[in-house]
Amino acid sequence: MELIDEDMVRKWVTDLVLTKTFTGLKFQESILKRVASRYGKKYRRSSPAEESKAIDGFIGDEPVSIKPITYKSKNMYQERIGSKMIFYDKKKDGVKVEWDFEF
Repeated sequence: MELIDEDMVRKWVTDLVLTKTFTGLKFQESILKRVASRYGKKYRRSSPAEESKAIDGFIGDEPVSIKPITYKSKNMYQERIGSKMIFYDKKKDGVKVEWDFEF
């Protein structure tokens, strides 16, 4: 509890309100579908228990975490994510998706 400060709470609320909104969840679904399709794999969204471990979904049997591109440039989160990372950047004309792994 001593490590919790105002900045940490602000980051948590920002993540919860902005990233986990309906739009954010729809981005995740679309991204999972797109990446899975590229590799001929099935995908599924994570369960609440999996989500609590920073897993946003699965492509085949592989857990993946989907984060905005700002995750890379701003050390926004204190968590350590052990799954493969997929990043997205919302643009005026769509969403740019990037990842650096194969299935």
